Amino acid sequence: MWQGLALCGVLTAGGYALTKAPGLAGGGFSPLVFALLLGLVAGNLPMTRSVPNVRPGLLFSMRWLLRGGIVLFGLSLTLQQIFALGPKILVLDIAVITSVLVVGYFFGTRILKMERDVTLLTCAGSAICGAAAVLATEATIRSRPAATSMAVATVVLFGTLAMLTYPLFYPLTGMDEGLFGIYIGATVHEVAQVVAAGDAVGPAALTNAVIVKLVRVMLLIPFLLIVDQWWQRRSTTSESSKTGLVIPWFAFGFLAMVIFNSFVTLPVSLHQGLVLSGQVAMAMAMAALGYETRLEKLASLGIKPFVLALCLFVMLMIGGLFAVSLLHL
Repeated sequence: MWQGLALCGVLTAGGYALTKAPGLAGGGFSPLVFALLLGLVAGNLPMTRSVPNVRPGLLFSMRWLLRGGIVLFGLSLTLQQIFALGPKILVLDIAVITSVLVVGYFFGTRILKMERDVTLLTCAGSAICGAAAVLATEATIRSRPAATSMAVATVVLFGTLAMLTYPLFYPLTGMDEGLFGIYIGATVHEVAQVVAAGDAVGPAALTNAVIVKLVRVMLLIPFLLIVDQWWQRRSTTSESSKTGLVIPWFAFGFLAMVIFNSFVTLPVSLHQGLVLSGQVAMAMAMAALGYETRLEKLASLGIKPFVLALCLFVMLMIGGLFAVSLLHL
Protein backbone atom coordinates (compact mmCIF):
# COMPACT_ATOMS: atom_id res chain seq x y z
CA MET A 1 0.00 0.00 0.00
CA TRP A 2 2.81 2.41 0.80
CA GLN A 3 3.80 2.73 -2.86
CA GLY A 4 0.42 4.17 -3.79
CA LEU A 5 0.37 6.47 -0.78
CA ALA A 6 3.87 7.68 -1.61
CA LEU A 7 2.82 8.37 -5.19
CA CYS A 8 -0.20 10.38 -3.99
CA GLY A 9 2.05 12.24 -1.55
CA VAL A 10 4.48 13.25 -4.30
CA LEU A 11 1.66 14.41 -6.57
CA THR A 12 0.07 16.35 -3.71
CA ALA A 13 3.37 18.05 -2.89
CA GLY A 14 3.60 19.05 -6.54
CA GLY A 15 0.08 20.44 -6.38
CA TYR A 16 0.95 22.61 -3.39
CA ALA A 17 4.14 23.77 -5.11
CA LEU A 18 2.16 24.89 -8.15
CA THR A 19 -0.09 27.10 -5.99
CA LYS A 20 3.03 29.06 -5.03
CA ALA A 21 4.46 29.24 -8.55
CA PRO A 22 4.83 32.68 -10.20
CA GLY A 23 1.72 33.54 -12.16
CA LEU A 24 -0.42 31.05 -10.22
CA ALA A 25 -0.01 32.29 -6.63
CA GLY A 26 -3.03 34.27 -5.45
CA GLY A 27 -5.09 33.10 -8.42
CA GLY A 28 -7.71 31.35 -6.32
CA PHE A 29 -6.68 27.88 -7.46
CA SER A 30 -6.89 25.08 -4.92
CA PRO A 31 -4.09 22.52 -4.40
CA LEU A 32 -6.79 19.90 -4.90
CA VAL A 33 -7.16 20.94 -8.53
CA PHE A 34 -3.45 20.81 -9.24
CA ALA A 35 -3.13 17.44 -7.49
CA LEU A 36 -5.90 16.09 -9.73
CA LEU A 37 -4.23 17.45 -12.87
CA LEU A 38 -0.83 16.06 -11.94
CA GLY A 39 -2.40 12.70 -11.18
CA LEU A 40 -4.20 12.77 -14.51
CA VAL A 41 -0.94 13.45 -16.36
CA ALA A 42 1.03 10.84 -14.42
CA GLY A 43 -1.64 8.17 -14.80
CA ASN A 44 -1.70 8.56 -18.57
CA LEU A 45 2.05 8.47 -19.19
CA PRO A 46 3.23 5.10 -20.57
CA MET A 47 6.18 4.90 -18.17
CA THR A 48 4.07 5.50 -15.05
CA ARG A 49 1.02 3.37 -15.87
CA SER A 50 2.98 0.22 -15.07
CA VAL A 51 4.30 1.30 -11.65
CA PRO A 52 3.79 -1.80 -9.47
CA ASN A 53 1.80 -2.15 -6.24
CA VAL A 54 0.23 1.32 -6.30
CA ARG A 55 -3.45 0.39 -6.59
CA PRO A 56 -4.06 -0.49 -2.89
CA GLY A 57 -2.71 2.90 -1.82
CA LEU A 58 -4.74 4.67 -4.50
CA LEU A 59 -7.94 2.97 -3.36
CA PHE A 60 -7.16 3.80 0.28
CA SER A 61 -6.66 7.46 -0.67
CA MET A 62 -9.85 7.68 -2.74
CA ARG A 63 -11.94 6.15 0.01
CA TRP A 64 -10.54 6.69 3.51
CA LEU A 65 -8.34 9.75 3.06
CA LEU A 66 -11.19 11.41 1.16
CA ARG A 67 -13.67 10.81 3.97
CA GLY A 68 -11.19 11.83 6.66
CA GLY A 69 -10.41 15.04 4.78
CA ILE A 70 -14.10 15.93 4.52
CA VAL A 71 -14.53 15.37 8.27
CA LEU A 72 -11.59 17.66 9.08
CA PHE A 73 -12.96 20.23 6.61
CA GLY A 74 -15.62 20.86 9.27
CA LEU A 75 -13.00 22.64 11.38
CA SER A 76 -13.13 25.49 8.87
CA LEU A 77 -16.66 26.40 9.98
CA THR A 78 -18.49 27.50 13.12
CA LEU A 79 -22.19 27.73 13.89
CA GLN A 80 -21.65 31.35 14.93
CA GLN A 81 -20.48 32.25 11.42
CA ILE A 82 -23.47 30.56 9.89
CA PHE A 83 -26.04 32.30 12.13
CA ALA A 84 -24.40 35.72 11.79
CA LEU A 85 -26.28 36.89 8.69
CA GLY A 86 -29.72 35.67 9.77
CA PRO A 87 -32.33 33.27 8.39
CA LYS A 88 -32.69 34.95 5.00
CA ILE A 89 -29.20 33.75 4.07
CA LEU A 90 -30.23 30.17 4.77
CA VAL A 91 -33.34 30.63 2.62
CA LEU A 92 -31.22 32.09 -0.19
CA ASP A 93 -28.68 29.27 -0.13
CA ILE A 94 -31.35 26.57 0.02
CA ALA A 95 -33.15 28.17 -2.94
CA VAL A 96 -29.94 28.39 -4.99
CA ILE A 97 -28.84 24.83 -4.24
CA THR A 98 -32.27 23.27 -4.77
CA SER A 99 -32.94 25.06 -8.05
CA VAL A 100 -29.50 24.24 -9.49
CA LEU A 101 -29.77 20.58 -8.50
CA VAL A 102 -33.33 20.06 -9.76
CA VAL A 103 -33.07 22.04 -12.98
CA GLY A 104 -29.54 20.82 -13.69
CA TYR A 105 -30.36 17.15 -13.15
CA PHE A 106 -33.47 17.36 -15.33
CA PHE A 107 -31.64 19.24 -18.08
CA GLY A 108 -28.63 16.92 -17.99
CA THR A 109 -30.46 13.60 -17.94
CA ARG A 110 -33.56 14.43 -19.99
CA ILE A 111 -32.38 17.06 -22.49
CA LEU A 112 -28.68 16.29 -22.88
CA LYS A 113 -29.15 12.53 -22.25
CA MET A 114 -26.12 12.43 -19.94
CA GLU A 115 -25.26 9.63 -17.54
CA ARG A 116 -26.83 10.06 -14.08
CA ASP A 117 -23.56 10.07 -12.14
CA VAL A 118 -21.89 12.68 -14.37
CA THR A 119 -24.98 14.89 -14.18
CA LEU A 120 -25.35 14.66 -10.42
CA LEU A 121 -21.67 15.32 -9.74
CA THR A 122 -21.61 18.32 -12.09
CA CYS A 123 -24.72 19.77 -10.46
CA ALA A 124 -23.38 19.19 -6.93
CA GLY A 125 -20.10 20.92 -7.73
CA SER A 126 -21.90 23.95 -9.17
CA ALA A 127 -24.60 24.14 -6.51
CA ILE A 128 -22.71 23.62 -3.26
CA CYS A 129 -18.95 23.93 -2.88
CA GLY A 130 -17.05 22.90 -5.96
CA ALA A 131 -14.55 20.06 -5.85
CA ALA A 132 -15.26 19.24 -2.18
CA ALA A 133 -18.95 18.67 -3.02
CA VAL A 134 -18.03 16.57 -6.05
CA LEU A 135 -15.74 14.40 -3.92
CA ALA A 136 -18.27 14.04 -1.10
CA THR A 137 -20.99 13.08 -3.58
CA GLU A 138 -18.63 10.63 -5.27
CA ALA A 139 -17.94 9.03 -1.90
CA THR A 140 -21.70 8.63 -1.39
CA ILE A 141 -22.74 7.25 -4.79
CA ARG A 142 -19.37 5.67 -5.72
CA SER A 143 -19.29 6.93 -9.27
CA ARG A 144 -16.70 6.28 -11.96
CA PRO A 145 -13.34 8.11 -11.68
CA ALA A 146 -13.81 9.63 -15.15
CA ALA A 147 -17.19 11.07 -14.13
CA THR A 148 -15.69 12.65 -11.02
CA SER A 149 -12.73 14.10 -12.91
CA MET A 150 -15.03 15.60 -15.53
CA ALA A 151 -17.22 17.19 -12.85
CA VAL A 152 -14.17 18.71 -11.14
CA ALA A 153 -12.97 20.04 -14.51
CA THR A 154 -16.24 21.90 -15.04
CA VAL A 155 -16.04 23.39 -11.54
CA VAL A 156 -12.51 24.63 -12.21
CA LEU A 157 -13.41 26.13 -15.58
CA PHE A 158 -16.61 27.96 -14.71
CA GLY A 159 -15.63 28.75 -11.13
CA THR A 160 -12.52 30.47 -12.46
CA LEU A 161 -14.64 32.31 -15.02
CA ALA A 162 -16.94 33.51 -12.23
CA MET A 163 -13.97 34.56 -10.10
CA LEU A 164 -12.72 36.77 -12.95
CA THR A 165 -16.01 38.18 -14.21
CA TYR A 166 -17.88 38.97 -10.99
CA PRO A 167 -15.64 41.92 -9.97
CA LEU A 168 -16.12 43.37 -13.48
CA PHE A 169 -19.88 42.81 -13.18
CA TYR A 170 -20.11 44.56 -9.79
CA PRO A 171 -20.35 48.21 -10.99
CA LEU A 172 -23.22 47.27 -13.34
CA THR A 173 -25.47 45.82 -10.63
CA GLY A 174 -26.05 48.95 -8.54
CA MET A 175 -25.58 46.88 -5.37
CA ASP A 176 -23.61 48.06 -2.38
CA GLU A 177 -20.43 46.18 -1.56
CA GLY A 178 -21.88 44.05 1.23
CA LEU A 179 -24.91 42.95 -0.80
CA PHE A 180 -22.73 42.01 -3.75
CA GLY A 181 -20.64 39.92 -1.37
CA ILE A 182 -23.78 37.95 -0.45
CA TYR A 183 -24.39 37.43 -4.17
CA ILE A 184 -20.83 36.14 -4.64
CA GLY A 185 -21.08 33.73 -1.73
CA ALA A 186 -24.41 32.36 -2.94
CA THR A 187 -23.38 31.69 -6.54
CA VAL A 188 -19.62 31.19 -7.01
CA HIS A 189 -18.42 27.57 -7.00
CA GLU A 190 -15.29 27.06 -4.83
CA VAL A 191 -14.46 28.58 -1.44
CA ALA A 192 -11.09 29.78 -2.79
CA GLN A 193 -12.82 31.37 -5.79
CA VAL A 194 -15.30 33.13 -3.47
CA VAL A 195 -12.41 34.54 -1.45
CA ALA A 196 -10.63 35.78 -4.59
CA ALA A 197 -13.76 37.39 -6.06
CA GLY A 198 -14.85 38.97 -2.78
CA ASP A 199 -11.39 40.35 -2.09
CA ALA A 200 -11.32 41.94 -5.56
CA VAL A 201 -14.54 43.85 -4.76
CA GLY A 202 -13.73 44.99 -1.22
CA PRO A 203 -13.52 44.01 2.49
CA ALA A 204 -17.28 44.14 3.14
CA ALA A 205 -17.92 41.98 0.10
CA LEU A 206 -15.25 39.51 1.19
CA THR A 207 -16.67 39.13 4.71
CA ASN A 208 -20.25 38.52 3.57
CA ALA A 209 -19.19 36.33 0.66
CA VAL A 210 -17.24 33.94 2.90
CA ILE A 211 -20.04 33.62 5.48
CA VAL A 212 -22.72 32.97 2.84
CA LYS A 213 -20.45 30.46 1.15
CA LEU A 214 -19.85 28.64 4.44
CA VAL A 215 -23.61 28.28 4.88
CA ARG A 216 -23.70 26.62 1.44
CA VAL A 217 -20.92 24.29 2.56
CA MET A 218 -22.92 23.33 5.66
CA LEU A 219 -25.86 22.39 3.45
CA LEU A 220 -23.65 19.66 2.01
CA ILE A 221 -24.68 17.49 4.99
CA PRO A 222 -28.45 17.31 4.34
CA PHE A 223 -27.73 17.04 0.62
CA LEU A 224 -25.58 13.93 1.11
CA LEU A 225 -28.17 12.31 3.38
CA ILE A 226 -30.96 12.97 0.86
CA VAL A 227 -28.98 11.99 -2.23
CA ASP A 228 -27.81 8.76 -0.60
CA GLN A 229 -31.37 7.53 -0.03
CA TRP A 230 -32.58 8.84 -3.38
CA TRP A 231 -29.68 7.22 -5.25
CA GLN A 232 -30.34 3.89 -3.56
CA ARG A 233 -34.00 3.97 -4.57
CA ARG A 234 -33.07 4.87 -8.14
CA SER A 235 -30.67 1.91 -8.37
CA THR A 236 -31.76 -1.40 -9.82
CA THR A 237 -33.06 -4.11 -7.50
CA SER A 238 -29.89 -6.15 -7.91
CA GLU A 239 -27.69 -3.17 -7.12
CA SER A 240 -29.76 -2.35 -4.03
CA SER A 241 -29.50 -5.90 -2.74
CA LYS A 242 -25.75 -5.78 -3.08
CA THR A 243 -25.16 -2.41 -1.48
CA GLY A 244 -27.99 -2.25 1.08
CA LEU A 245 -28.51 0.93 3.03
CA VAL A 246 -25.43 3.13 2.73
CA ILE A 247 -25.28 6.04 5.16
CA PRO A 248 -22.55 8.65 4.55
CA TRP A 249 -21.25 8.63 8.13
CA PHE A 250 -18.47 11.04 7.22
CA ALA A 251 -21.16 13.73 6.85
CA PHE A 252 -21.98 13.32 10.54
CA GLY A 253 -18.27 13.53 11.30
CA PHE A 254 -18.15 16.78 9.33
CA LEU A 255 -21.07 18.15 11.38
CA ALA A 256 -19.44 17.01 14.61
CA MET A 257 -16.29 18.94 13.70
CA VAL A 258 -18.34 22.08 12.98
CA ILE A 259 -20.04 21.84 16.38
CA PHE A 260 -16.73 21.09 18.11
CA ASN A 261 -15.09 24.06 16.40
CA SER A 262 -17.98 26.28 17.51
CA PHE A 263 -17.54 25.64 21.23
CA VAL A 264 -13.94 24.50 21.73
CA THR A 265 -10.97 26.74 21.03
CA LEU A 266 -7.91 24.74 20.05
CA PRO A 267 -4.39 26.19 20.07
CA VAL A 268 -3.88 28.05 16.81
CA SER A 269 -1.04 25.81 15.65
CA LEU A 270 -3.04 22.63 16.35
CA HIS A 271 -6.15 23.99 14.63
CA GLN A 272 -4.19 25.05 11.55
CA GLY A 273 -2.42 21.70 11.49
CA LEU A 274 -5.70 19.76 11.54
CA VAL A 275 -7.23 21.93 8.81
CA LEU A 276 -4.09 21.49 6.70
CA SER A 277 -4.16 17.74 7.32
CA GLY A 278 -7.71 17.57 6.04
CA GLN A 279 -6.79 19.56 2.95
CA VAL A 280 -3.77 17.33 2.29
CA ALA A 281 -5.92 14.20 2.69
CA MET A 282 -8.43 15.49 0.14
CA ALA A 283 -5.62 16.53 -2.21
CA MET A 284 -4.14 13.01 -2.01
CA ALA A 285 -7.58 11.62 -2.86
CA MET A 286 -7.74 13.94 -5.85
CA ALA A 287 -4.28 12.83 -6.97
CA ALA A 288 -5.37 9.18 -6.76
CA LEU A 289 -8.56 9.97 -8.63
CA GLY A 290 -6.62 11.68 -11.41
CA TYR A 291 -4.15 8.81 -11.63
CA GLU A 292 -6.98 6.29 -11.99
CA THR A 293 -8.70 8.33 -14.74
CA ARG A 294 -7.84 7.42 -18.32
CA LEU A 295 -8.08 10.17 -20.91
CA GLU A 296 -9.90 7.93 -23.35
CA LYS A 297 -12.66 7.39 -20.77
CA LEU A 298 -12.74 11.11 -20.03
CA ALA A 299 -13.03 11.89 -23.73
CA SER A 300 -15.88 9.40 -24.07
CA LEU A 301 -18.03 11.64 -21.85
CA GLY A 302 -17.92 14.29 -24.57
CA ILE A 303 -18.76 17.97 -24.45
CA LYS A 304 -22.15 17.59 -22.75
CA PRO A 305 -20.88 18.03 -19.14
CA PHE A 306 -19.38 21.38 -20.13
CA VAL A 307 -22.64 22.42 -21.81
CA LEU A 308 -24.49 21.55 -18.60
CA ALA A 309 -21.95 23.40 -16.46
CA LEU A 310 -22.20 26.46 -18.72
CA CYS A 311 -25.99 26.49 -18.35
CA LEU A 312 -25.65 26.19 -14.57
CA PHE A 313 -23.10 29.02 -14.54
CA VAL A 314 -25.55 31.31 -16.39
CA MET A 315 -28.36 30.19 -14.09
CA LEU A 316 -26.31 30.97 -10.99
CA MET A 317 -25.21 34.35 -12.29
CA ILE A 318 -28.65 35.58 -13.44
CA GLY A 319 -30.93 33.65 -11.12
CA GLY A 320 -28.75 34.40 -8.10
CA LEU A 321 -28.90 38.12 -8.80
CA PHE A 322 -32.70 37.92 -8.99
CA ALA A 323 -32.91 35.88 -5.77
CA VAL A 324 -30.71 38.28 -3.81
CA SER A 325 -32.80 41.25 -4.97
CA LEU A 326 -36.07 39.44 -4.25
CA LEU A 327 -35.15 38.64 -0.65
CA HIS A 328 -34.08 42.27 0.03
CA LEU A 329 -30.95 41.10 1.87
